[in-house]
Amino acid sequence: MSRVYNFSAGPSCLPEEVLKECAAEMLDYNGTGQSVMEMSHRSKAYEPIIQDAEAMVRKLMNVPENYKVLFVQGGGSTQFAMVAENLGIHTGKAAYINTGVWAKKAAAEAKKLGVQVDVIASSEDKGFSYIPKVEKIEGDYDYAYICLNNTIMGTHYEYIPDTGKIPLVADISSCVLSEPLDVSKFGLLFAGAQKNLAPAGVTLVIIREDLITDTPRAGTPTMLTYKTHAENGSMYNTPPCYTIYVLDKVLHWIEKNGGAEGMLKRNKEKADYLYNYLDNNEGSFYHATAAVGSRSLMNVPFLTKYSTGAEDEASKAKEKEINDKFVKEAAAAGLVNLKGHRLVGGMRASIYNAMTLDGVKALVDFMKKFAKEN
Repeated sequence: MSRVYNFSAGPSCLPEEVLKECAAEMLDYNGTGQSVMEMSHRSKAYEPIIQDAEAMVRKLMNVPENYKVLFVQGGGSTQFAMVAENLGIHTGKAAYINTGVWAKKAAAEAKKLGVQVDVIASSEDKGFSYIPKVEKIEGDYDYAYICLNNTIMGTHYEYIPDTGKIPLVADISSCVLSEPLDVSKFGLLFAGAQKNLAPAGVTLVIIREDLITDTPRAGTPTMLTYKTHAENGSMYNTPPCYTIYVLDKVLHWIEKNGGAEGMLKRNKEKADYLYNYLDNNEGSFYHATAAVGSRSLMNVPFLTKYSTGAEDEASKAKEKEINDKFVKEAAAAGLVNLKGHRLVGGMRASIYNAMTLDGVKALVDFMKKFAKEN
């Protein structure tokens, strides 16, 4: 079977070049006679892999010297707790901007751990279809929290809030290295790797050294303390060795293709092609759900004209019928994982770094055909 175009929100498609390299080294990595899957994380064969992965993160993201780069486990959802436990320790107060599911879950986790969460802005009034403008955040907060790119809602910050001396924390799981980002504006960044960097299993954390505390909130487990990982080179316990190995290869692929600037150019071309069609398709059969000025380059949810929002059973049945038909016929055409999240409905095309322009063009060609037939 030939390769499909995979529009999954995560785990997502990986660069084909990287997959081929991994396949070629599966049984014998670098003359060791073993797979990286089998390697001791403390072996001389493995150490250069994790060291190079950190060096590449620092290089591609221009990470300042006073920041630690960590590879941890548990995904972004575990970071919701780690951030609160390690940073919410002085006033016990934090400011959150609610832009959808993941920001809301992060805030709920912080509350559960005893942090006073102030939701200082929200886009819930319009179904999280836009990013609220909060140019300056002030107060006696231990940290301020944003989700830079909202995978489900397809929105993205086109600005960085000014937080002054308040450490700014950002979940960048679905936009990491999709564009240049000034790390120095943040106290902590984290990204689950399974969207833009690697298979699921490792989470990248970039944290300013002064935020690595000896005294997290009472009762914080050893493994949920940033100091544990910082002092042990991300190897306090066995790390997800193979995932980090793939991540390192993806980072080299990004460098080869122009780094963060190259990814931005690539991603804008793809996103512009898709949004231009959504905004100008004949008969307005489709429309994007995210507001202009807040649109993600990575995740593009869209609805058909049958998605009216009506609550009567006939309307809901027609909407489900057309969505199911779209997803099924798209898959048959080699365009997979296009079903939208249940909170938005319709379809969603996730067009992360590894997705090609050819893939997006194939999607638009299919959309034109489907609209004409339906």
